[in-house]
Amino acid sequence: MFAANDVSSKYTRRGRNEYERIAAYIRTIIRAKNGNYMVFFPSYAFMQDVLEVFSEQEMAKAGNGIEIVVQQNAMTEEARQQFLEHFQEDTTSTVIGFCVLGGIFSEGIDLKAKRLIGVMIVGTGLPQIGSERELLKNYYDEKEGCGYEYAYVYPGMNKVLQAGGRVIRTETDTGVIALLDERFHTSMYKVLFPKEWLPCPKVMLQNVEETVNHFWENI
Repeated sequence: MFAANDVSSKYTRRGRNEYERIAAYIRTIIRAKNGNYMVFFPSYAFMQDVLEVFSEQEMAKAGNGIEIVVQQNAMTEEARQQFLEHFQEDTTSTVIGFCVLGGIFSEGIDLKAKRLIGVMIVGTGLPQIGSERELLKNYYDEKEGCGYEYAYVYPGMNKVLQAGGRVIRTETDTGVIALLDERFHTSMYKVLFPKEWLPCPKVMLQNVEETVNHFWENI
């Protein structure tokens, strides 16, 4: 369990440089151990932008043994099952699922043991600004002085917790949970972490490989 301190999904940061950094985190984390991983993004558009960069980088490496599967919008039940069938316990290569935070694969699926050994969560899951959200924000601002938290932070963090929970389904499960957004180091978010997520080390791209390798070597 760790959180990156040099990457963000903020709109003001979105662009090629940030997508390359996120792709570098994904590549470094999965390179530490073959197995099945999922990466959760705040939207389909963001997912596609990072996927494009990640795929470009991986295509340059022949025989890397990485299989990429991607969540599609409005998937049928059959398509969902086919997606999950890629995550087999006896895999000798690496499967990585690109998914959307708060979507069908971030809650309600049960990939136990080695069917999933790592989850990466890009962004804090904040809902989009809308009239209903703003009404809720104004209500709690007047009532308790923390409207932003009730309207945006708490619903977003709930999605983050659900996605992170995909990798640890039983008492014997082990796996990596990587929070890829510098905002997770602020007190607004850290107070919402479950005790199992604490302490949450701070990492940067230059030392995340060492952190992940140390985890796998010591479990």
